[in-house]
Amino acid sequence: MAEERPEMSAKAKMQQVFDRPKSLKDVPYHYCPGCHHGVIHRLVAEQIDAFGLQNKTLAAASVGCSVLMYDYFDVDVLESPHGRAPAVATGLKRAMPDSFVFTYQGDGDLAAIGTAEIVHAANRGENITVVFVNNAVFGMTGGQMAPTTLEGQVTTTSPYGRSAATDGLPIRVCELLSTLEGTSYIARVAVDNMKNLKKAKAALKRAFTYQTKGWGFSLVEFLSSCPTNWKMTAEEANARVGKEMAAYFPLGVYKDVRAN
Repeated sequence: MAEERPEMSAKAKMQQVFDRPKSLKDVPYHYCPGCHHGVIHRLVAEQIDAFGLQNKTLAAASVGCSVLMYDYFDVDVLESPHGRAPAVATGLKRAMPDSFVFTYQGDGDLAAIGTAEIVHAANRGENITVVFVNNAVFGMTGGQMAPTTLEGQVTTTSPYGRSAATDGLPIRVCELLSTLEGTSYIARVAVDNMKNLKKAKAALKRAFTYQTKGWGFSLVEFLSSCPTNWKMTAEEANARVGKEMAAYFPLGVYKDVRAN
């Protein structure tokens, strides 16, 4: 019998410590290289699995790049008209209160056409969870200026950069919603480095806890990159999130009514 080689023995003893969450389908992603949607999907799916919610989760999909989430999450997803995901989620939660209901929305969907829906769902204190992906641009439709586009940022509809004089300043969604009496947990995070990724994971866990405990409306905003429409490499776009975006949209917990 041949003697077992040391390298083969070590390989046989290795344990798998990292795997695809069960709540994500085993399919290739179609997001642009360097886009943060894939990372954010994984973080959300990890929490669905950790809370044992896969078979009772209902998601309200939005319009924009974020709509592709129904190709990747292995949960029941209902398509919403543009901007209306919080209204659809409200109906789902009220009709099926034992379900876990979340929306997954971009800044064009949530902060532009869906401004009324997110404000009123939050103000009513609906017991839903909102995952808000802010990449400061309309991604799917060609890179137009969004409500969160940074001052001076060049887009297809602001070729000379966003002007505060004519376009106003970018809307800070977390700061806005945290002033409403109905909101319970509001946080802004990023996934541009490991330190921020860990904080993002903790924020999502807290948001999921709020809904499962029946504590009310929760929202986690993710600052995200869009290399394609920003006309940047993946590395440049990732750096922009941590420098330019986080400078105007500070990371942190803006409201936590159950904090000790």
